Amino acid sequence: MDQPTLSVLARKLGSLLEPLTGQVYFSPECHANYEALGFDASPGQANGVALPDGPAYFTSRGSVMGQVPGEVVAAAFAVFNPEVVVPCVTAGWARTDAATICAARDAGAIAQLVRLLGAAPVGIDRVNQLLARAVEPLRPEGRPLYAGLRSLAVPASAIGAMWRMGDMLREYRGDSHTASWISAGMNATEIGLLSEMYWGLPMRSYSRTRAWTDAQFDASVESLTLRGLIDGTGFTTAGRAAREAVEIATDAQMTGAIAALGDDIDELFTIIEPWGATVRAGFGYLSSGPHDLADQASRRGPGTTSRTESA
Repeated sequence: MDQPTLSVLARKLGSLLEPLTGQVYFSPECHANYEALGFDASPGQANGVALPDGPAYFTSRGSVMGQVPGEVVAAAFAVFNPEVVVPCVTAGWARTDAATICAARDAGAIAQLVRLLGAAPVGIDRVNQLLARAVEPLRPEGRPLYAGLRSLAVPASAIGAMWRMGDMLREYRGDSHTASWISAGMNATEIGLLSEMYWGLPMRSYSRTRAWTDAQFDASVESLTLRGLIDGTGFTTAGRAAREAVEIATDAQMTGAIAALGDDIDELFTIIEPWGATVRAGFGYLSSGPHDLADQASRRGPGTTSRTESA
């Protein structure tokens, strides 16, 4: 398979799975489960979507790796400021243990999917067959969140199995993306700033949600400018190419999953795309998330420039 075709398919798979898997972070059922364990309630909403409490988010997502310290969670998540992650996880482990909050996470995610899609949406058995094929060849080396999910039992229900395998693919791509930008010599604030421009957003907008300080952003802007990747207002030609190269390297690591799906990948897309739309319509996921923005960026093509002044 040629690289452009692989990239289109890999990015579309990530984009269509995102509302079905990333919904766990906005699920009111999850928030209620975490509250019962002593965490705070959702801090508010974004256009009707309930946002996650920070300590509950870091602790629940990190729990798939076991009861690891905050430093390990920060390293695995990669793009968040450890100065915020570590105390959040420390507070989380003072309230519950990994197995308990991991079970609460699964239960809440599955409950929201059942509420919005039903217990057995049409095509669920076929989707699970295809997702199992996609996951089967994927190896765990260097992928801590994917490896953690591999260690967990697959939920018994059909929609629960879909949730688990979809989450495995989501975290596999996320782990692969981290490996790609680290290999390209970027740090967390640098990839955050470059990603915003890649998506067509102003610098320090989305990445600010990762808890970095102005001083840390300033240092990364200076570094990226000295390396010729940005010019103060947006990408240079070299910078745009470098950010696209990170995405292409991520896509390449999805080769096993895409090849396993083969010609049946379009069938998978056809079934799950309306499910994702239903989840969004039910305020189970944001109207537009990072995967959507990345998909839009890929359609603009590697030769275009997304400048902050046009965002």
